[in-house]
Amino acid sequence: MTNTSTPNRVERACTELLRKGQAVTFAAVAAHTGLGRTTLYRDPMIRATIEENRHRAAASGTLNGLTEEIATLPTALDILATSVRRHEEQLQKLTSRSS
Repeated sequence: MTNTSTPNRVERACTELLRKGQAVTFAAVAAHTGLGRTTLYRDPMIRATIEENRHRAAASGTLNGLTEEIATLPTALDILATSVRRHEEQLQKLTSRSS
C-alpha cells in the first residue's frame, strides 16, 4: 500500500522538473524524491502520476521541437528505404543462386 505522502512527493518532484524545463523521467524523479526507480515503476499510482506528467510535458512541447522532430522523418525514412532495398537485393541474389 502506498503511503499518502509518497505520491505527493512524486507529484512535487514532477512539478519541479517541469518548472525547471527538465525532462520528467523515472531516474530524475527518483533522484528528487530519494525513492528507488523500482518503487516508482511498480506502484501503479506513482507510475501513473509520472506518466501523466511526462505526457503533460510532451503536450506542452514547443512548436520548434515538434518541427525538428518532423524534419528528421524524411531522413529516417530514406535510411530505412535504402536498408530495405539492400536487403531485397540480397534476398534476390540468394534465391537466384538456389534456383
